[in-house]
Amino acid sequence: MISPLAYVHPDARIGANVTIEPFAYIAGDVVIGDDCWIGPGAVIHDGARIGKRCKIHTAASISCLPQDLKFAGEKTTCVIGDDNDIREYVTVSRGTSSTGTTRIGSNNLLMAYVHVAHDCILGDRCVIANRVSLAGEVHVGDWVVIGGHAAIHQWVHIGEHSMVQGGALLSQDLPPYVIVRNESLRFAGINKVGLSRRGFTPERIAEIHEACRILFQSGLNYMNGCDEVERAVPQSIERDRLVEFIRTSKRGIIKPYASKQED
Repeated sequence: MISPLAYVHPDARIGANVTIEPFAYIAGDVVIGDDCWIGPGAVIHDGARIGKRCKIHTAASISCLPQDLKFAGEKTTCVIGDDNDIREYVTVSRGTSSTGTTRIGSNNLLMAYVHVAHDCILGDRCVIANRVSLAGEVHVGDWVVIGGHAAIHQWVHIGEHSMVQGGALLSQDLPPYVIVRNESLRFAGINKVGLSRRGFTPERIAEIHEACRILFQSGLNYMNGCDEVERAVPQSIERDRLVEFIRTSKRGIIKPYASKQED
């Protein structure tokens, strides 16, 4: 159902059973998949490619122009997967000539006032809490939780199954499976509760814990720590992913563990 009070450009491609509420605006170079709901006052700009069963709430702005002084009006896109819940006043910029596309996966919750900047990549099943800001070209893996009011620096990579505590100002890469403290950006333990909820066995969680103990609490530098992890921890997808993430980081890794007294 499309409200007569909404504006839908005649060139927009709208799927089956899509609801568009009053005062929503849909531009021409837009694709919206089946069974989506577009809330009152939401704006879907040129370049949006939205999957099925997404909910885009009041005054959200999708595929808006990048906030990048180098952007010169090039034709770019914002690609969003299926089953996303994008809450009030969220802004998602489209890409720039750097990559051409901003990408959001499927089954994500973006709470009110979240900003996803140009050329970001967001995986699947993430929870991004209120007023989080992702700067340009941030990469976020699957199953990541980012607490409210956190700010993520441009080009930072956040590994899958990790957690950023609310209020953090994250300027370095966050490896998979771990939690970063908000007041010091230090390793604060593995995301044990999240891993357990997602079906990781106690044995695999213990192996991840041992790998992270070596990496973040042994006093070894990260490159030597990776070597020690490969010697001491049984081979697994998770062990190899941790080591590979750290060895390929371009921005550097969060600080190792320290007590608050040491901070």
